[in-house]
Amino acid sequence: MVPCGAVLWRRLLRKRWVLGVVFGLSLVYFITSTFKQEERMVRDRNLLQVQEHEQPIMWKVKFSLGNSSQLSNQCRNSVQGKLLITDELGYICERKALLVNGCCNVNVPSTKLYSCDSCLPNGCCSIYEYCVSCCLQPSKQHLLERFLNRAAIAFQNLFMAVEDHFELCLAKCRTSSQSVQHENTYRDPIAKYCYGEYPPELLPV
Repeated sequence: MVPCGAVLWRRLLRKRWVLGVVFGLSLVYFITSTFKQEERMVRDRNLLQVQEHEQPIMWKVKFSLGNSSQLSNQCRNSVQGKLLITDELGYICERKALLVNGCCNVNVPSTKLYSCDSCLPNGCCSIYEYCVSCCLQPSKQHLLERFLNRAAIAFQNLFMAVEDHFELCLAKCRTSSQSVQHENTYRDPIAKYCYGEYPPELLPV
């Protein structure tokens, strides 16, 4: 024999208004749980951003007392220049004066050390290789350290991978969002490679 409670429950479920109430309650539960989950995600995201801004970026750049004093059988260099190359010791030379070990041949008269030719007083240069060579001057260490200390979180992906003065100068002298205005125009179309603390002045609109 079927219990009376079960019969009554079946009859209730056959009524449309009961099904409507069940559906409405389920919908309310779904919406509230979704909002709560979204609030938790926003709270966690805000907390993470606060922690990121409070904690200083752990830059691991190493500076030497003077790259020119380092004696090495191999040199890293700026690689991509068609006419000029800068090696990690700070020498800039014509590509044809590059030795097989990657270092500039210092015996060639045109090879220069820490050359700032094509560079302006604000640290922006018209030729990438001169920017790197000038940036490698030991005297530029304090300037670069000041930049790193003030660098925004946005630069973290760009500079966290660099490990020494040479890699920092390679990265700093490359054109970036700091070198352009309106996303498609160079701030200074001539001196667009900058190692300085500040980007070039904005051109008048």
